[in-house]
Amino acid sequence: MAATAFHQAIGTLQSHGYFDHSGFQQEFGNASMRLISKGIKADFGLLRRGSYCSRERNFGVLNASTSQTSVFDPVLSPASNTTNHSRKKSNEAALILIRHGESLWNEKNLFTGCVDVPLTKKGVEEAIEAGKRISNIPVDMIYTSALIRAQMTAMLAMTQHRRKKVPIIMHNESEQARAWSKIFSEETKKQCIPVTTAWQLNERMYGELQGLNKQETADRYGKEQVHEWRRSYDIPPPNGESLEMCAQRAVAYFKEHIEPQLLSGKNVMIAAHGNSLRSIIMYLDKLTSQEVISLELSTGIPMLYISKEGKFMRRGSPVRPTEAGVYAYTKSLAVYRQKLDEMFQ
Repeated sequence: MAATAFHQAIGTLQSHGYFDHSGFQQEFGNASMRLISKGIKADFGLLRRGSYCSRERNFGVLNASTSQTSVFDPVLSPASNTTNHSRKKSNEAALILIRHGESLWNEKNLFTGCVDVPLTKKGVEEAIEAGKRISNIPVDMIYTSALIRAQMTAMLAMTQHRRKKVPIIMHNESEQARAWSKIFSEETKKQCIPVTTAWQLNERMYGELQGLNKQETADRYGKEQVHEWRRSYDIPPPNGESLEMCAQRAVAYFKEHIEPQLLSGKNVMIAAHGNSLRSIIMYLDKLTSQEVISLELSTGIPMLYISKEGKFMRRGSPVRPTEAGVYAYTKSLAVYRQKLDEMFQ
């Protein structure tokens, strides 16, 4: 059912023109480039000093602010060793967190938990809107839960990214899976973004509440009891997980698998669920157990963090690329967006 719904969603998007298949092979090109511009206004908010490095390019920004002009200096070729050196030196990376769009059971007001339910039409639209908001932010790797609603959100969001790279789910569950899903074209690999799915990023397991109507459950057990199951930190529902238990697996996975990628300079997007993302934010923002239980995350709204020198700085939620700027862009993100503007205008 979930897979069928996903393909139906893709068909709907194609009929409305959300996909541009001709653009899926677009790239920045291989030529080195030098751009000096003193007449371009920086409308990206108050910017902090930094640089953006990727496998293809290294950008340097000498000066940028809300009221000053910006100066862009050399773009280095992929063969230059300076790229890796600059990445190690700046050690800055973007982390994007997105809660999946509305699911069919969200719409029906049912406890979903780890039941694998697809997105509604509204959920598809929320995922597309999320993609528009992050279309100017670099993404090198994607992590999602093992549930289809999070995977759909990640895939649909990336259809809106200006780089037009194709997200590819990595199958590492067995030697045969790896062999059968291998890509043999190095050029094609450059046009792809690896997607890793992990059950540790799944929604909190709601046990015997899964599939029950939330209002009917409150009527049966009492509002206070249901509120305690849903909003306490360490009290699980019958045969289910508490937020504390969810946090143990989600944060452990983040520390072991995702944080090292960020520390190496990789830009990462995580598409997951309300409770697994709250758990990760608890770790990033150093929240207490009392603070995290009051944290609310809207469906389909991306949150941006900057990872630098082992610290995480929350930068807010990116606005649409059609609006004046993006809240709290760093200089490296400003340069990345400027490069996109130059290449795809």
